Amino acid sequence: MVKWINVSTLRHELKLFDGNRLIKTYPVAIGKMVSPSPYGSYTIINKQPNPGGPFGVLWMGLSKPHYGIHGTNDPSSIGKNVSHGCIRMYNEDVLDLSSRVSIGTEVVIHH
Repeated sequence: MVKWINVSTLRHELKLFDGNRLIKTYPVAIGKMVSPSPYGSYTIINKQPNPGGPFGVLWMGLSKPHYGIHGTNDPSSIGKNVSHGCIRMYNEDVLDLSSRVSIGTEVVIHH
């Protein structure tokens, strides 16, 4: 099977699947109304540990330029619509997710 990521902006959830089998669910923050998270299908194109600033302990860039899945320096933001369109996770969760997926993993973002 192939691992892939399903992000529901409505539920503020990121789910990691192996084929049709759910592996793990993580809470996330998403884009705010003026800078919503982009709906569509993308792939993880890079991983950068310790990117600095508001990106927490890890950045995983998406094939849509300037968007990614990353940690946060503001854990209270998780579960809210607060980012500039990126998918924001607790630092320990983004490290866990990153250890389970590789570059090229598909990421589907939807309502």
